[in-house]
Amino acid sequence: MRQVGVGVIVTATLAGTTALPGALSAVPGLAPAAQADTGTALVPLRADPLTITVPGSVNLGSGSRGGTISASMGTVTVTDSRGGIPPWTATVSATNFTTGSGTPAQTITTANIAYWSGPVTASSGVGTRNPGQPTAASRVTLTSPVVAFSGRKQATPMSTSWQPTLVITIPSSAAAGVYTGTITHSVA
Repeated sequence: MRQVGVGVIVTATLAGTTALPGALSAVPGLAPAAQADTGTALVPLRADPLTITVPGSVNLGSGSRGGTISASMGTVTVTDSRGGIPPWTATVSATNFTTGSGTPAQTITTANIAYWSGPVTASSGVGTRNPGQPTAASRVTLTSPVVAFSGRKQATPMSTSWQPTLVITIPSSAAAGVYTGTITHSVA
């Protein structure tokens, strides 16, 4: 009996992080009870003037063994409200996509996950904006973190948006199932 249309469905959880400033050794007005055991004071969290916003999760579609899935991840936006004209760099990383218990046949490794940022899709404020991978031909695998976008604002505030694409190559030995993984965008 020939099996036709055995597919793989891939979904991704999208996460975003912002590099926080380093902990201060002493914070005036911070209650002693908030001190960590190491002697370092906890720093009250405030809104960071450099932020990244990503969609929550996305269904990347389905495909067959040995095929590829190419899907938009939605809009990623960096907003820079910092003083001065400091540069920023957004990076992207991925986990393996797995189904079931994550055996080798149930894993799509990061070597099979390619990313390209595409061009700026929306912006405000004055500054430079540089896509990491402006076209599909410049896509890169996510075996390690890569630069997705970078920029430098000239006036406050500045925002930059793009709609990255993932290209997932499904191994010919992949088990049928719903594969999930995490794509993380960070900015610093």
